[in-house]
Amino acid sequence: MRIATWNVNSARARVERIGAWLDRSDVDVLAIQETKARDDQFPASVFTERGYEVAHHGLSQWNGVAIASRVGLEDVRIGFPGQPGYGDPEEAEARAIGATCGGVQVWSLYVPNGREIDHPHYAYKLRWLEALREAGTAALAADPDAQIAYVGDFNIAPQNDDVWDMAAFDGLTHVTEPEREAFRALVKAGFDEVVRDHAPGPGVYTYWDYKGLAFPKRRGMRIDFVLASPALRARVSGASVDREERKGKGASDHAPVIVGFDGEEGLPRDKKEGEA
Repeated sequence: MRIATWNVNSARARVERIGAWLDRSDVDVLAIQETKARDDQFPASVFTERGYEVAHHGLSQWNGVAIASRVGLEDVRIGFPGQPGYGDPEEAEARAIGATCGGVQVWSLYVPNGREIDHPHYAYKLRWLEALREAGTAALAADPDAQIAYVGDFNIAPQNDDVWDMAAFDGLTHVTEPEREAFRALVKAGFDEVVRDHAPGPGVYTYWDYKGLAFPKRRGMRIDFVLASPALRARVSGASVDREERKGKGASDHAPVIVGFDGEEGLPRDKKEGEA
């Protein structure tokens, strides 16, 4: 089985590229973030026409998450236990959806950005991550052999070499110690980040800003991850970041991340081992 995660930065704007990528990547499960669509606006047909079942959670033109699977889509869950909302009064946001796909509980997650260090959204981001850790800890306590994948846009660069220049992020979110500690807490809870061993940095990024020619200048960030529970971690056989999908007209500012299990390589089918 092969699972991928991709922040598409608007499913409606990216529908043709999504379809073309599914055709060439041949993944079994795709977790999607930042769909920017209500449920009635989501282009489900791009998945169903290709044999995927799809579940989407979107409340407005912001956020939005989905899971598409051709290996089953069962026990769909909107939001994880204890997931906090934002604002006053606090309102839930479309940032998490889970489903069982081929025996694996896959969660498509769009972690809050944080905006600025002194902004209420930053405190919300830390609360959100702590709630996710608590939910994950409880799930593994209930079943240590549970196969769980937390995948998506975490809006955190856990290591210095996950950004092109740490000096450029001085005083900004995504690289602060509280954010990184929240990410490490998820790992300590039992959810290993499984891509890095197969696609090590520095220079392996998943996001490049549209501004300032960031992509051709290789000024990126590594903020999209696949975190696997111990039982699922043991099945990982390969992983990659599909940097090619960031190229060309109409690309998302994120690249898909692919993980292979049980002997499957974590590469798009049209790419061979060793190709850049």
